[in-house]
Amino acid sequence: MAHILLKDLRKSYAGQEVIHGITMDIPNGEFVVIVGPSGCGKSTLLRMVAGLEGISAGTIEIDGRVVNDLEPRQRDIAMVFQNYALYPHMSVRENMAYGLKIAKMPKAEIDAAVTRAAKMLELEPYLDRKPRALSGGQRQRVAMGRALVRTPSAFLLDEPLSNLDAKLRVQMRMQIKDMHLNTGQTTLYVTHDQVEAMTLADRLIVMNKGIADQIATPHEVYETPATEFVAGFIGSPAMNIFTVTAEAGMAVLPGGHRLPLPGLAAHGKVRLGLRPEDLEIVDASTAAIPVVLRSIEWLGADAFGYGMIDGSDALVTLRLAGSTGAKRGDRVHVAPKEGRLHLFSAESGKRM
Repeated sequence: MAHILLKDLRKSYAGQEVIHGITMDIPNGEFVVIVGPSGCGKSTLLRMVAGLEGISAGTIEIDGRVVNDLEPRQRDIAMVFQNYALYPHMSVRENMAYGLKIAKMPKAEIDAAVTRAAKMLELEPYLDRKPRALSGGQRQRVAMGRALVRTPSAFLLDEPLSNLDAKLRVQMRMQIKDMHLNTGQTTLYVTHDQVEAMTLADRLIVMNKGIADQIATPHEVYETPATEFVAGFIGSPAMNIFTVTAEAGMAVLPGGHRLPLPGLAAHGKVRLGLRPEDLEIVDASTAAIPVVLRSIEWLGADAFGYGMIDGSDALVTLRLAGSTGAKRGDRVHVAPKEGRLHLFSAESGKRM
């Protein structure tokens, strides 16, 4: 296991900074997921830790040793890439053993390591097959097994499930989590999929344009997002966010509807966030928001209603019971659950 410390880590290309001073202390055995949209710098950050990208400023420490100038093979890490990068002419057994063979490990130790990893990843029936005879999920497990046999101090995984279908992704998430629990290895995992991020991580780094907008547990990120970006990115369906005019104890919503907010001291424009599950259908009252439904998406036990605040073009998503009788064109009144409001600065986007 490895203790990884990132100190004010920065990366620039042609004078343009793309990673903006990220600092994080990752203790032994922690599973950290770096999540964000395409182009936010998450893979660049991972590759900097791996030694595949140079750094422009700051330091990377692994177990108290500064590794800024060390080659990837000197950092005692193993990396799994998005494309499986398997040798097509080698069997599963040979692919998994190749790195150990190059390192001149004794054959008996290689065989034991491959057997152990194959059992953990349920690859024992496929050890003599070539990659072309495997499914996508099996190939990804071989790629992970190739990293696992080395017993590195840290695993780095760069969007390893993005080429798999939805069912396989769920199965592979479970295997990756099991692998982490069995090995206890420090793990950094990159994904743009927030479901993967929320289900796998001990802590998240939510990236936005090269900045770590929030570093926290999945629960903290969901319940108390630090910025409007985090609030809108984490959660499915996304949080409803509106520009409102704040008055003393009151927020004026799109369409001129007024929502009492006791204790609200801000004045002027603010951004109000409400998660779909935190809006309840209520009887019409001065504290309710009228919404005209445009469509209902039925998912079985749950349903989602999509509509607009009456008298405006502000879109709203509601979480409904699967047995709802609501239909397109209905006018319903909703109110936020107590304590479930999120307010963000209209200028900085930071949580208020």
